[in-house]
Amino acid sequence: MSENLTLDDLAVPLRVLRLLAVDFGDLPAPTVSISPIYPDRLELSLHSGLPGFEAWREALAIAPENVNYRVQSDGRTRVLRSTAAYAGAELELIGYGDVAAPVTVEAGAA
Repeated sequence: MSENLTLDDLAVPLRVLRLLAVDFGDLPAPTVSISPIYPDRLELSLHSGLPGFEAWREALAIAPENVNYRVQSDGRTRVLRSTAAYAGAELELIGYGDVAAPVTVEAGAA
């Protein structure tokens, strides 16, 4: 990170955000993050379940095998994450969803 960055130095991810708004305006609205720490990155986070993540993944033509999966919050939250190059920026797509409660089956129950 440079202390001397200007808003103009964030032009690449801002331009990508503008393109996404035009090309994919019908997709679920993500939380958007642009930071001077990573001036060429645009982060899209979807916090209301994984269907929104999947809609964006498909629209951006990110292959399923390029998605990382993990669980956080003591096993209560699923996280899908992928990065891709898009129009000159690094695009990071993140989806959060609840883990379904495990069903416990007692021995001998039928």
